[in-house]
Amino acid sequence: MDSLPGRSFGRVTAPELAVFVSGVASMGLEILAGRMVAPQFGSSIYTWGSIIGVFLAALSLGYHYGGKRAAERASVDRLTWLLLGTAAYVALLIFAGDLLLAAGSSFPLPSRFASLPAITLLFGPPTYLLGFISPYAAELSNTEEIGEASGRVYALGTVGSILGAFGTTFFLIPSFGIEAISFLFGLLLVGTALSIALPSMNREPLFATVGVTVLLVAAIGSGAVGVSTGGQVVYQTQTPYQELEVADLGDTRTLYLDGQRHSAMDLDDPNRHVFEYTRYFHMPYLFAKDPDDIDRVLFVGGGGFTGPKRFAAEYNATVDVVEIDPEVIDVAKQYFRVEESEQLNIHNGDGRRFLRNTNHTYDLIVLDAYKKDKVPFQLTTVEFMQLTNDRLSEDGILFANLISAPSGPASEFYRAEYRTMEQVYPQVYSFPTAGSSVVQNIEIVATKNPEQVTEAELRERNRQRDIGIDLESEIGSYRNDEPTDDVPILRDDRAPVDSLLDPMVGQRYVIEQTAPGNETAG
Repeated sequence: MDSLPGRSFGRVTAPELAVFVSGVASMGLEILAGRMVAPQFGSSIYTWGSIIGVFLAALSLGYHYGGKRAAERASVDRLTWLLLGTAAYVALLIFAGDLLLAAGSSFPLPSRFASLPAITLLFGPPTYLLGFISPYAAELSNTEEIGEASGRVYALGTVGSILGAFGTTFFLIPSFGIEAISFLFGLLLVGTALSIALPSMNREPLFATVGVTVLLVAAIGSGAVGVSTGGQVVYQTQTPYQELEVADLGDTRTLYLDGQRHSAMDLDDPNRHVFEYTRYFHMPYLFAKDPDDIDRVLFVGGGGFTGPKRFAAEYNATVDVVEIDPEVIDVAKQYFRVEESEQLNIHNGDGRRFLRNTNHTYDLIVLDAYKKDKVPFQLTTVEFMQLTNDRLSEDGILFANLISAPSGPASEFYRAEYRTMEQVYPQVYSFPTAGSSVVQNIEIVATKNPEQVTEAELRERNRQRDIGIDLESEIGSYRNDEPTDDVPILRDDRAPVDSLLDPMVGQRYVIEQTAPGNETAG
């Protein structure tokens, strides 16, 4: 058995190079894991806690068993096999990651632990193999002192982890898709295995290197198998914030964010409301004393810009949109026929920061930045609601598009947000959009006007006012009194959004679609 340190690369020996690359790969895969499991489990604190815990556990096991075996088995050849074994598993992730994810999702666990089996199945084995490399490298070190050898090895591994974390976060994910990034990590592992074993590589490791390279190329060339969104994929990318996909099915183009339907457009009628819940965006025009008084509107969150496009086209109002993800803005312009104009202004930035810094006063603010499993808590708190109140005109209206259930355990987030708004606004109303207790879009309207607007008054205004859309059916889901004693008021110093969203994990999210030609004026 070869027990020599192997080839030297300047001041870094072959084992130390293996340690450095293992640090890059392990931390890079950890960052990538968040993107791979988000479409199935979301990106809540429970998901990220599970990812971090699985990686630490797998590395610890690798360190433990690697340390026990290092004295007898450590060699450059074995480092080569460990790197190649990890690269082979990465090829499996590229080809069958969705299938492994689906298999790991079938375990009947409480929702907050639901991602653990899938994360373990996907990332436990390769991380475990990488854990062997550091103790093996310490055993093969040229340094006689155990403390110095260990310190150098773990310092190199940590530097590699730092590079893997920053490189994956700030360069790879914004530039490439998940499969391409995985492929690059696989090539890095294979290339390192080849470089540390040359020039005296034995026949078996050489054949294995060729074989794993072929596996990686075949995996990336054949494409992944598993669950897809459906329809023809028009565009797909990883943004700094989420996985983004645009897909066409028939005459409908849909924007998917982290695997969830977010916006849709009728290719033949771009301004039509495809999703039923977007029709409710017009409800503030019935709550206003005079709809013509809504001169300036702010949308926090853009997506496919369904509401902003319609408002700019039909109403005599200036519409500002603030969207945090620049890729979403570019996609909206390229694939959803969004054009900036004197009436439609698009800003790239954080919604709360924008409101804090703007000198504009708005007549209507629409919050459309929430997802089923990922809610920016800073846009949910009393302090934020007070900020919206400060930026609204005297009779201004706040509209929030939430995803929750109107009743039952999955309603906790909705009712907490309702209670939070009540701390700032004298009147709060809500409109569930799917008519039952399922997880759905729930539209909340909060007004600075202390006088209650009844359901009958809304129906009368709908008949009298020409707002470009008939909301007679939508008014039927009117609610103005919700039980909130058992849910918290959300504050900047305590907003347990993740735990409030937790009961929704695993539940079906219902989005009803409209039929063409049903948007007659009131």
